[in-house]
Amino acid sequence: QVRLVESGGGLVQAGGSLRLSCTVSGDIDRSELMGWFRQAPGKEREIVGSIGLVTGTTYLRDSVKGRFTISRDNVKNTMYLQMNSLKPEDTAVYSCAADPSVPGWGFWGQGTQVTVSS
Repeated sequence: QVRLVESGGGLVQAGGSLRLSCTVSGDIDRSELMGWFRQAPGKEREIVGSIGLVTGTTYLRDSVKGRFTISRDNVKNTMYLQMNSLKPEDTAVYSCAADPSVPGWGFWGQGTQVTVSS
């Protein structure tokens, strides 16, 4: 059984930093990509970025480029989202996902709250 568990969320002041982790247990060998998503209150979920588990190639949405970084440690089966220079508009529930070959992505974590105060 595949399980994704996020950690590292919390409350931070604008300009601060947080690092989110997404640890995977189980077999996701067929997933070549993992992603970070976020959903703010009253808004649709949006992708923050993604990373190729083999290539390490990353994608970040324009609004977080230069502030966020995605990385992974395949030995620890963990994906990270380093968030710097946080803004109040980054406030959301952040979730990680794997296996985009399935519509809507096949596996999801439970999400972690990130709140940025002004």
